[in-house]
Amino acid sequence: MIKLLDLYHVLTAVVPLYVAMILAYGSVKWWKIFSPDQCSGINRFVALFAVPLLSFHFISSNDPYSMNFKFIAADTLQKVIVLTVLAVWSRTSSRGSLGWSITLFSLSTLPNTLVMGIPLLKGMYGDFSGSLMVQIVVLQSIIWYTLMLFLFEYRGARTLIAEQFADTAGSIISFRVDSDIISLDGKEPLETEAQVGEDGKLHVTVRKSTSSRSEVFSRRSHGGPNSGLSLTPRPSNLTNAEIYSLQSSRNPTPRGSSFNHTDFYSMVNGKNASNVSPRQSNFGNLGFDEEAGIKGNGVYGQGNSGYPAPAGAGIFSPVTKKRANGAADGGGKDLHMFVWSSSASPVSEGGIHVFRGGDYGNELGGVAQSKDYDEYGRDEFSFGNRAGANGADREGPVLSKLGSSSTAELRPKTAPQGDPKPTSMPPASVMTRLILIMVWRKLIRNPNTYSSLFGLTWSLVSFKWGIEMPAIIAKSISILSDAGLGMAMFSLGLFMALQPRIIACGKSMAAFSMAVRFLTGPAVMAASSIAVGLRGVLLHVAIVQAALPQGIVPFVFAKEYNVHPDILSTGVIFGMLVALPVTLIYYILLGL
Repeated sequence: MIKLLDLYHVLTAVVPLYVAMILAYGSVKWWKIFSPDQCSGINRFVALFAVPLLSFHFISSNDPYSMNFKFIAADTLQKVIVLTVLAVWSRTSSRGSLGWSITLFSLSTLPNTLVMGIPLLKGMYGDFSGSLMVQIVVLQSIIWYTLMLFLFEYRGARTLIAEQFADTAGSIISFRVDSDIISLDGKEPLETEAQVGEDGKLHVTVRKSTSSRSEVFSRRSHGGPNSGLSLTPRPSNLTNAEIYSLQSSRNPTPRGSSFNHTDFYSMVNGKNASNVSPRQSNFGNLGFDEEAGIKGNGVYGQGNSGYPAPAGAGIFSPVTKKRANGAADGGGKDLHMFVWSSSASPVSEGGIHVFRGGDYGNELGGVAQSKDYDEYGRDEFSFGNRAGANGADREGPVLSKLGSSSTAELRPKTAPQGDPKPTSMPPASVMTRLILIMVWRKLIRNPNTYSSLFGLTWSLVSFKWGIEMPAIIAKSISILSDAGLGMAMFSLGLFMALQPRIIACGKSMAAFSMAVRFLTGPAVMAASSIAVGLRGVLLHVAIVQAALPQGIVPFVFAKEYNVHPDILSTGVIFGMLVALPVTLIYYILLGL
């Protein structure tokens, strides 16, 4: 039976965390102490130092040789069950998709264990439960977050291939990705070059767009972003490669594909390209619009303007949407949380901006802006059989070696709800190698990866041979890690204050996501725990930790890859608000 004193101990452990969160919220929302730029700096400190050192402290001080393998097995079984069910659902149901599978997996199995779980479970069940939470943190950091990165990169690679090689993907036998590309999340301006080998197969190279770099150089050389900028399409001079221009939203200038000169001039002059090409090209529809001036052309990863922030946005990076009239929309503020970005912050780039390049209308002399997030959020992917300007259907893009096509056909109406489903894909070994390369490049740039691995390595060494960390090093780490919990909650408060809405995905979707988070997750955990033989207090700990609020890292991944970020944002914010009463209810019911 739960006593009032037990409840008091729980509140003593958890309420201080909420105090830090409320103070941060009030500092921005009510008292206007911190500006968005200052919030970005605070949370970059949290992501680079406080949270990694906090993670290192917990992992390095936990004895890995006394791990509870039944508890770990129950946690692993829960995730395997959910993954299996979602994989079957995505394959067999017309509503199933990889994007939704990733989101539902995040909601049901990846709670906020490090920040909320350790202090809350310690207050409920004692110090031994804190050790169990550290074991879960290790598995999350090393295995499950890496698996999520793998799924996100696979989705990004499949989107790229579907957009660029919808009819020829099965012929690809190798990918080469330039070393300066760290992700296929669609935020970097990319282009692909496909070469047909002697065996008739395709060898694809992915690199950053040279066109976007030349456009930036052209703008600078002509005296700034508002100077005269030529928008005349130019043919590529490549002869043995088909380049598909994968342009970022910050560089919406149309670019030519690698047509031969006969095709190019016939299309520019308005002639029927079928006179010189086996299929009609629509280079003339590269995006020019008489009313809007310019309409964004085919890009990979050009999705919701409010989501996501640029790769360099760092942690909690505030963004501001620009409307067509140039006015800033204060409701467009958004943040990244707890994930290192290898690029420069938006502040260092000269202002607060969104991924779609908030000011790119000014760069092009005041052309019309792109659609807002709400408009894009209701679109679906479309890769083939689109209606043309005259109402006729157009075919999707195919490789120029096998049939000519322009980059105008490469623009998907990207939305988190849709996934590309090409008729064929490259061999599994080719896809696996590509994805592993991208996942590796993401992991080696994340300080949390190093903190988890170093912490686990030190714990294995120190508990095996009884080696203590030198005091000078231990105190250097503890001075920052001791502030980790409070600063993490402070960062959450800043994030909440800079959001336009707490429930960003709508009430019905919020109710669904909360049901998955606080009901489905604990229910599957209870079943898997009973299946592996957990009983008593261990069973209670397993169920309560599964009912913790949504984890922060899954939200950051969802935001970076633009896969239902509004749902995960609601899970983080609203989940934190209801987490205390929900976990207390579980604690009381299980203690009866």
